[in-house]
This record gives sequence, C-alpha cells and structure tokens, in this order.
Amino acid sequence: MSIEANLAAIRRRIAAACDRAGRDPAEVEIIAVTKGHGPEKVREALDAGLTLCGESRVQEARVKIPRCPGHARWHLIGHLQTNKAREAVRLFEMVQSVDSRKVAEELNRWADRLSRHLAVLLEVNVAGEAQKFGFSPAELRTELAAVNDLPRLEIHGLMTLAPWSPEPERARPVFRRLRELKEECEQQLGAPLPQLSMGMSGDFEVAVEEGATWVRLGTALLGERHGPWKPPAADATG
Repeated sequence: MSIEANLAAIRRRIAAACDRAGRDPAEVEIIAVTKGHGPEKVREALDAGLTLCGESRVQEARVKIPRCPGHARWHLIGHLQTNKAREAVRLFEMVQSVDSRKVAEELNRWADRLSRHLAVLLEVNVAGEAQKFGFSPAELRTELAAVNDLPRLEIHGLMTLAPWSPEPERARPVFRRLRELKEECEQQLGAPLPQLSMGMSGDFEVAVEEGATWVRLGTALLGERHGPWKPPAADATG
C-alpha cells in the first residue's frame, strides 16, 4: 500500500479511538518516524499531507534533512548523547527525548550559544525498564523545576515508550500513568503542558484513548525499514 493509503487507514483508526474516548481527532497529530527511510519516503509522506517527521539518530538526520523538502518539521525522538547536543539544537525544532537533567543542561548551553530557544519533551521511563532511557517518575518530580528553570528550553509535555507487547492493551497502564504524571507536573509548575507523545505502530489506538496528542508511526505508515539510511555513495557529503 502507498503511504497515502496507509495514512487514510491510520486516520480512520485514530478517529475511532477518539470516538471511544470522547475526544476530537483534531487533537491528535501523526509524527512520521523516518528512521531508516530515505528522502523519497519523506517526500511521499509530506505529499500525503503530513508535516512532522521524527528521527532517532542525529548522525542519520544530519545527512538526510538537507536532502528533504524544506517545509518538513523535524523532531528528535531517540536518545541524545550529550556530545551531539550542538547538532540537535541546529537540526531539530523539538527534542522529544530529554531523558536527564544533564542532557537538558547541555541542550540549554548550546541553545544559548546558537541564540535560540528549543522546545522539548521530557522522556519518562514509566515502566522502569532497565534497557530504556528516561526519568523515573520520582526523578521527574525532583528534577522538573530545575529543567524548567533553564532559560533556553521550553517544556511542552512528556514522552514515553511503552514496553513492547503483541497485546496493545498491555501498554494502557503506561500511557495512563504518563497522562497522570503530566497533570501532576502541570500542578507543580502552575502551567499547562499540552503535549503527550506516546504510542507507536503497535499500540497507538490505546495511546489515543489515554490522551496522546502525538503518535509516532513508522512501520504502519512508511513500511518496513532496513537498517540506518545512508545516501548513495555518489551523493554522499560530509
């Protein structure tokens, strides 16, 4: 199926999930996860009506983004090493994967040097999986004020990755807890945090039912990927 057909089917499923939850489908935006896909797939996604693209690796994004249409909007959704913070600030309009105070401080430092403000989400390891990054719920409450005080960062909400399972319902407690944490953070800050980025190809309908405003879709939207994307050798640049 084409990306356009995939997108139409996904939007129907989002609309049905919103109907079950009493939500407006306009509250939910799709992020095309372009990791492992080349500029031609990005172009096809944009032609189908999407605008947001998510990349997991700064190295891949650095080479890919200049080859894509200029109206694409780029979010970093994968773990950021602090030595890549400068490039992340330069390449992305938002970093969704701020998973520690150290990462936040480094992003703030480079945002200041580059004279810009950077929108961020705080990534929460709700399920406490040892192999995943993110603030624990307890760390989130402890570090929230300090991250919020960084003058070049603007916290827009929270992000999480649910544990993989063939049964989407198993993700529901994780998504519900993230929504509750968002509400707790709003009370702590005395300000709204409008975005909840949660749900991927296997569980996005459950995420929408639990309040997701952004769902991150790769395989369901763009098809299978085959490792990191690299430009053709004849087209490679630094």
